[in-house]
Amino acid sequence: MTQWERLQQLDTVYSQRASDLYNGDEFPMEVRHYLAHWIEGQDWERASRDSSQAAFLFQVLLENLDNQFSRFAQEKDSFLLQRNFRRYKQNFQKYQEEPHTLAAIINWFLVKEKEILNDAELAQQVQTLQVQSTAVEMESQRQMEKKLKDLKIKVEVMEHNIRCLEEQQDEFDFKFQTHKMDSCTEEEKNMQRQGLQKMLNALDKCRKDFLSDISTMLDATDCLSSVLIDEELVDWKRRQQKSCIGAPDDTSLEQLEKWFTQIIECMFQLQKFLQKLDELVGKMSYENDPIPERKPHLNKRVDTQLTNLIKSSFVVETQPSMPQGRGPLVLRTNVQFSVKVRFLYKVPELNHVLKVSVSVDNAASRVKGFRRFNVLGTSSKALNMAESTNGGMVADFRHLTLKDQKVGGGGKGINDLSLSVTEELHKINFQTQFEYQGLSVFLETSSLPVVVISNSSQQQSAWAAVLWFNMLCSDPKNVKFFESPLPASWAQFGEMLNWQFLSSGKRGLDSDQLETLAIKLFGKQQSYDQCKIPWAKFSKENLPDTNFTLWVWLDGILTLVKSYLSDLWSDGSIMGFVSKGKERFLLKKKQNGTFLLRFSESIKDGGITFSWVQYSNDGIPSVQTVKPFTSTDLKQIALPEIICNFRIMVAENVPVNPLCYLYPNIPKDQAFGKYYSEKTGEENPYLKYIKTKLVFVSKENGCTSVEEGPLSDLCTQDRDPRSFSEAGDDDDDDDDDVLLQGSEVSPMLSCPTVDPFWLNNVLENDGENTAPDLFPQPDPHIPPSCLPQTILENDVDIFKEEISADTDVRLILQEFLNSQNILNGLDISTTEDNFNGFGLDYSNMPLTP
Repeated sequence: MTQWERLQQLDTVYSQRASDLYNGDEFPMEVRHYLAHWIEGQDWERASRDSSQAAFLFQVLLENLDNQFSRFAQEKDSFLLQRNFRRYKQNFQKYQEEPHTLAAIINWFLVKEKEILNDAELAQQVQTLQVQSTAVEMESQRQMEKKLKDLKIKVEVMEHNIRCLEEQQDEFDFKFQTHKMDSCTEEEKNMQRQGLQKMLNALDKCRKDFLSDISTMLDATDCLSSVLIDEELVDWKRRQQKSCIGAPDDTSLEQLEKWFTQIIECMFQLQKFLQKLDELVGKMSYENDPIPERKPHLNKRVDTQLTNLIKSSFVVETQPSMPQGRGPLVLRTNVQFSVKVRFLYKVPELNHVLKVSVSVDNAASRVKGFRRFNVLGTSSKALNMAESTNGGMVADFRHLTLKDQKVGGGGKGINDLSLSVTEELHKINFQTQFEYQGLSVFLETSSLPVVVISNSSQQQSAWAAVLWFNMLCSDPKNVKFFESPLPASWAQFGEMLNWQFLSSGKRGLDSDQLETLAIKLFGKQQSYDQCKIPWAKFSKENLPDTNFTLWVWLDGILTLVKSYLSDLWSDGSIMGFVSKGKERFLLKKKQNGTFLLRFSESIKDGGITFSWVQYSNDGIPSVQTVKPFTSTDLKQIALPEIICNFRIMVAENVPVNPLCYLYPNIPKDQAFGKYYSEKTGEENPYLKYIKTKLVFVSKENGCTSVEEGPLSDLCTQDRDPRSFSEAGDDDDDDDDDVLLQGSEVSPMLSCPTVDPFWLNNVLENDGENTAPDLFPQPDPHIPPSCLPQTILENDVDIFKEEISADTDVRLILQEFLNSQNILNGLDISTTEDNFNGFGLDYSNMPLTP
């Protein structure tokens, strides 16, 4: 099967991606379709690099287009295709001089097709893994399917039996009526009565057997209902609860909907059987007839089970969420949110029949002292199949809004609880009236508890409350949970953190990262199974030696990962959580230039830094760390670009990139090359222009960013303070490690700094001191960086005395440089070595005006 044929067999989502791929005119889909076998049989990647191969394939492509054109000419109803292929060939003629370009285009399309196929295959694998639960769960599902299948078969058998019962009763009734009208001898009548008695006995037995069958069926449905409602549905609700805080659990409702629909259909069928028995009793009854005696009890059992099943089948499929919110279950007053409810008994007769209304905090769930709200927007909708992608019976509320309901003088009610606004839990309630086949049931369901905020600054705290509640509490009615919040075990807390990183960066936390966090929270332990984290320590109490909480720190890192580091985190380039002591231990055993990436422990809003090992001439390793980069920095330059262009100044003021290998031993460009934005060679359409780029140059007194090229903007990096986890951490190697630090006045790319010895103190009063621009013009008073420091320090006095305050500096300096006596008075033996390798021609050196 060709790649193109495989693409055509994909499901809707991925086939649409393939269709979108060929929306343009670069490579028409019709050419791809009709020449699929030939196209996939060629090496287009090689042709894109080999001009002769590209020219050959180009000619063959044109011949194939001609051949296909000829086929269309011989076929009926192919006029449009014939015309299109003529146009395609004309369009391809523009690549006559550059056939390798066309080869590269075709190769690009084939690569993209493979990506779509790989994504589809991966999605299929993920779906298979999601459907395949544990062995016990799979066995449970198989048992449920088998029991429902058996139940359906028994119902069909009972349907046949009740028809036979009706025929048997009709036959008895006919013979009985005939017996009454017949005029025959007494002996014949006795024989007829005996026959009728046997028929009546058989009919009575059939009635009793049928009633027993219904009772047995109700026992089976009661057991199935219990499993479905108390186990499967409860398990789904717990999975949905965990998925709201990032767990990758399957929350689809198709399987439950199928089960609920099947068992409710069976129950309605039993109800019809009981109604049919009423009809039979109305036609004929007799002494000790079992139906009038036993049917009422059976009717009650059917109604009870049906009511229970129908009430349980009304669920919230998608929990309340704002379009731009941090996550579900955090709502903001006067901001629209959406929520979807679903009825799991799917029958076409109920489409657009059941009207669902919305409210918030009904009387049963209202807590004294909590704020109250009104629901605005379309607060009533009918359950329908049109708003569901899979045909489910849903009511999708997309434009609801909560508005504060003033209580007394406004604000919270009297007898306020000692809870913050973000610890108040509220519920969105849904009601409808079910009327079907003579059964009337009031249906009500509610969302998981939501946190309602009034401004965006409360989102972080609100999300913390959502995480804590849904991690620890499985009772959605417990809106007073934060009156006495439960502590989290380390296992629960670690699992929740893992979900956060999985949803933010497509990769969870490994055991080493979790252990690092555990050590930070509890210290070194043999086992953390008994360790617990209280709610206050998570969200209210500041970490040691900081002014922020554990959650604020973690949330800052999560935001940084989601916004700027998702790819690097998902591919494992970021080690992330590692103590400074362990960082030194890991790096000092590696080759020179090995570095790792970790999160800063001292920046409130999230920061990432890198540390590397370098060896002295004596072979002694030392670890250096750059100031953490924050979202402000990464918004301007991506971290891979920073790593690629980072420099430190060596002894001769030559910038060198010290980063060579990503821990443990991955070459830097191999790890990050795919993320570099700069192109080289023929790929770069801007080579004809002078390029500039930002690099980060660190000297002994700081970490500095400098722009290469005609611009000379410099910027500094701040010190990463000692983190809370390192307090009291004594390490003998501390003196060997260097933290590259700089000016405290500005973040990256904020202000230029220049070493004092670069300033020409002869001209220090020759202009105003003004704030530098972000990208200032080169300062004429700062010599080129290639000049040795000793020349500036030792020999500038030669012409210093000749310049007065009113002298035209540029004229005097030009005359000085053009003078034949420029070297008079210089100690050539001292400076000659310093100029070695520079080859400077001072007579032709331009002066910047």
